[in-house]
Amino acid sequence: MITVETVAGLREQIARLREARKRIAFVPTMGNLHAGHVHLMQEARRHAPAVVASIYVNPLQFGQGEDFDSYPRTPSHDKVALLSAGVDLLFKPAESEMYPRGKAVRTFVEVPGLSDDLCGAFRPGHFRGVTTVVNHLFNLVTPDVAVFGKKDYQQWLLIRLMTADLGLPVEIVGVDTVREPDGLALSSRNNYLSPEERKAAPRLYEALVRLRDRVQREGMHLAAAEENAVIDLQADGFRPDYVHVRRQSDLRLPAAEDRQLVVLAAAWLGKTRLIDNVEFELKS
Repeated sequence: MITVETVAGLREQIARLREARKRIAFVPTMGNLHAGHVHLMQEARRHAPAVVASIYVNPLQFGQGEDFDSYPRTPSHDKVALLSAGVDLLFKPAESEMYPRGKAVRTFVEVPGLSDDLCGAFRPGHFRGVTTVVNHLFNLVTPDVAVFGKKDYQQWLLIRLMTADLGLPVEIVGVDTVREPDGLALSSRNNYLSPEERKAAPRLYEALVRLRDRVQREGMHLAAAEENAVIDLQADGFRPDYVHVRRQSDLRLPAAEDRQLVVLAAAWLGKTRLIDNVEFELKS
């Protein structure tokens, strides 16, 4: 695996891959890699012979008082994970490489509307930071395909919308959430959980599955199912930010004729904010 830390070094390596006529798959990350990240990189290999990954903890997507400074940075562990996934090229830039004029004065990329809903309503500016850095990375790596986990369903959809709106020649692939045996979605922030919180954390997924079943099998009204899920989570010690059922295609409120739905939730357990989602289909 080749590691580069500068934009110039990245462009040199990408040019070599292009000279060899290699299709490029890209997996952007913030490091602290786990089995979910490795799965994304293995999926990337199915789409292209050359796999490029990035590790960059992007300050633009962290709000005031969030965990930018304490976000886990594990370079030795990450190197082992990247090698096990067969990554060909790692881009690991410093902030000065990503934002040479400073992060406060750079050009921003934003998808209006959806960026301010769901998680965006509780983390103002977060998704603007995500789409800005992903667009920048796309322009540097010039991938043919980019692979994202669907655990952050809203992020995945926003990146799809941004890519389409800007006419970027990148295929966006979404990969289903990788879970622990007890159902907890893999996440770097799971490391923040205390042992007791870790035992309780899978109940977030369980609450979403119950909501799905109440709607699918029992025909419960969506608003009532959402309210019941919030009550369930509160009883289990969570502090929910939201639990909402939306349309899979654009995360708008479902109409009566919509059948492809997703329930999304964000909830605090102690000092850790967890997110999860479950896709489902209504029968006619």
